[in-house]
Amino acid sequence: MKTPLIQLDHLNAEVRLPDGDHLTTVNDVSASFERGTSTAIVGKSGSGKTSLASIIGLLNTDYTGTLSYDGRDCGAWNDANRSRFRCRHVGFVFQNYSLIPHLNAWENVGLPLQYRGGVPMRTVRRRACRMLHAVGLADRADSMPSRLSGGEQQRVAIARALVADPDLLICDEPTGALDTETGDMVAAMLFRQVREQGVTLILVTHDPQLAARCEHQLTIDRGHLS
Repeated sequence: MKTPLIQLDHLNAEVRLPDGDHLTTVNDVSASFERGTSTAIVGKSGSGKTSLASIIGLLNTDYTGTLSYDGRDCGAWNDANRSRFRCRHVGFVFQNYSLIPHLNAWENVGLPLQYRGGVPMRTVRRRACRMLHAVGLADRADSMPSRLSGGEQQRVAIARALVADPDLLICDEPTGALDTETGDMVAAMLFRQVREQGVTLILVTHDPQLAARCEHQLTIDRGHLS
C-alpha cells in the first residue's frame, strides 16, 4: 500500500474571538491525499476551508493532531524547516492573486526560485519566462501587475505556484474573482498539472461545478470534514 503524500490525523484548531471566546475552525479532521490526485474541499464561508488549507500548507502551526508528508510528522519542524519544505514542495494560488505590485510578471513568477537561494538570476528568469509561456503569457513577461487583467494576474499566480515543480498545489477559491470564461481557462490549467505532471491538487471552493471536476470531493461544515 502506498504512503499518502499527505496524512491528517485528528486535526483540531481554533481562533480566539474579540470577546474572548474561542471558535473551533478545524474539528477532529482525519483524511489522506494521494499523489497525483485532485481533491475539492467544499463548504460555505466560515466553514473552516481556509483554516484547514493553511494547516496543510504549513502556514499555520497552531493546531493539535498530526500532519504528515510522505510519512514524516511535521509537528516537530521549526520555522526554517517548514519554510524550506514549502519552498521546495508546495505551491499556492489565492483568489486575490497576491502578486508583488512593484515586480513585473517574470519577477513575480521567479520568487520561489529566489527564495530557495543559490539559483542564478539568469536561470530564474529563463524558468519564469518558460512558465509564463506555458500559461499563455509569454508576451507579458515584463508587464507590471497593474497592467494585467484579473485573468492574466491569476495566470501569473499559477505560473509562480508551479515554477519550482511542487508536489502539492493548494488553491483557495482560485476562480472566485474571475468571469466564467477566464475561470474555466484557469481551472483547465490546474487540472492539466495533475494529469501531466502528477501534482497533488487541493482545491478549496464553494463552487459545486468546479468541485465536481475533481476526482474527490470533501465537505467541511463547522470544522467537520466528511
